[in-house]
Amino acid sequence: MKKLLYLCLGIATLFSSCEDALDTTNYTEKTTGTFPESYTDAQQMLTGVYSNLSKVSQAPERSFLYYSILASDDVLGGGGANDKHMQAMDLICNYQSDMTRQFWQDRYAGIFRANSLIESIDRCTDYPSEAARNQILGEAYFLRAFFYYELASQYGKVPLITTSESEDVPRAAASEIWGQILLDLKTACDIMPAQRAGTSTLEVGHADKYTAEAMLGRAWLFYTGMYCNGEDLAALTSTSYNPLTSVTLADGSSLTKAQVISYIDDCVNNSGYTLVPDFRNLWAYTNRCTVNDYSYTAGQGLKWSEDDGAVNPESMFALKYNKLSSWSTTQGFSNMYALHFGVRSGSDSEANFPFGQGWGAGPVAPNLVNDWRNTNANDIRLEATVQELSDLPNYQHAADFIQETDYFGKKLAPVSCKSDATETGYYYCFESLMYGTSGWGSGENDYQLNNIHDLVLIRFADVLLMQSELKEDISGINRVRARAGLKPISGYSLTALQNERRWELALEGTRWNDIRRWHIAAAALQKQVGVSIYNATTPTTNKAQNGGYAARYNATAGFLKIPESQISLSNMLDQNDGWGADAEYNLSLIHISEPTRHAQIS
Repeated sequence: MKKLLYLCLGIATLFSSCEDALDTTNYTEKTTGTFPESYTDAQQMLTGVYSNLSKVSQAPERSFLYYSILASDDVLGGGGANDKHMQAMDLICNYQSDMTRQFWQDRYAGIFRANSLIESIDRCTDYPSEAARNQILGEAYFLRAFFYYELASQYGKVPLITTSESEDVPRAAASEIWGQILLDLKTACDIMPAQRAGTSTLEVGHADKYTAEAMLGRAWLFYTGMYCNGEDLAALTSTSYNPLTSVTLADGSSLTKAQVISYIDDCVNNSGYTLVPDFRNLWAYTNRCTVNDYSYTAGQGLKWSEDDGAVNPESMFALKYNKLSSWSTTQGFSNMYALHFGVRSGSDSEANFPFGQGWGAGPVAPNLVNDWRNTNANDIRLEATVQELSDLPNYQHAADFIQETDYFGKKLAPVSCKSDATETGYYYCFESLMYGTSGWGSGENDYQLNNIHDLVLIRFADVLLMQSELKEDISGINRVRARAGLKPISGYSLTALQNERRWELALEGTRWNDIRRWHIAAAALQKQVGVSIYNATTPTTNKAQNGGYAARYNATAGFLKIPESQISLSNMLDQNDGWGADAEYNLSLIHISEPTRHAQIS
């Protein structure tokens, strides 16, 4: 059976059933011949496409977002001795033949659902308006583009399928894949009505016209930068950087830089999205149940942008979670990224307060902290983003923590809070925070499933910085700096833009594709070698494998190994460069007993 047929069968069965040989009409179940027929059917199909987001959240360690955080120069791998995929992703190495198979399968399942909706959209005849029909279709195009953006960023050249037919096809050229991604996003921008999600006509959690414009900017910047020298490995890893200014789309038309700027300008000027007044209010540790018990935030009048069910005005596209998560069926309904990036320590929750327990992915690399201090010592975003262990005097190093540093990230971490002023117990407070405190402390206090705050994938600050980069001006940069309490810069430079993106968006997953598209990845990654770490509580220094960070990047351009099972299911697929036997991660090469003295980073 061919690979893509294998991916689609699970979804196809949703619309098929056994039929009586004398009557081929199925009167009890929806089939591909009768579904969709109505506006409600189209909405249900769109919900099925969105469900792919929670499906991927169920196994975040296989996803592109996870890889984009760990592979960047700003964090190390982390985790315990059994979490080899974390360390392998950091080192651009492989662990097991199918390290990311689930993500590959899930994203192609989502693409199949989007294709099915796009093909059948006009079977429905009772749309309340043309705008309602175009909104659903635009969201389907947006999601298909988003899924392909992640696949093409993670694996490079992948099979490009734009119909619901099961096919076994070779990997497409990058120009074809990105031509389709950009066309889908442009189409979404053009057909969706000018309405913002979270209004009376479009519920929160849906992509809107302005989200599509933001994603168009992100995809444009990555493709035109990453591929400006060509598609072969030498071109992708060249340090030459001269971005393309025009791209041929899948329908043969052209998209120019000037057009992309017009879409981004529309997003900035007309979307209604805005910056949260205080940068710290973006992060869950400022929630009303925690903020005044945390010394860093106490007494400063901070208020989390999601408090009491509020909608974050800076959040343009986010993964939404709820309290219905279950290990047996729906763990993807909770924020499993928070669990993975939570604190891994040998101390109790009070010693780590307000940061909740987790699996320790992505300890912050000392080189990020040093670069930040040396460049922008007065930037409040550093302390708002990075927790220093020296500020947690009762913190204890975990006995099995690999690549632990003196820092961990605050943005993605779960957060705990006191149940009331008289109790000393700590709870994973998001369920109580969002759904009321009547049942506080009753039932299971499950640190693994109780994290249900949003995971924001695109926020307005990113759009402002894209606007500055595309137009080579300082307007967007200075708006972001003003929010951080920093003085404006007087003139645009690429270096200033690169720094501002690094500080503002640190640990959010954008850095990986940024350093790749700017052709500075190999040099940036190499700065992680030799930084101070702990392995299983033992002070040592970070060591790369299989030639080092720069060598691994230059061998792969950052594209991961395609799961071997997918290649074996196909007659067409071949493997990416750089993924031979010499690319395997080996935990035994981690020196956990080296008696080097560990110095605090100053």
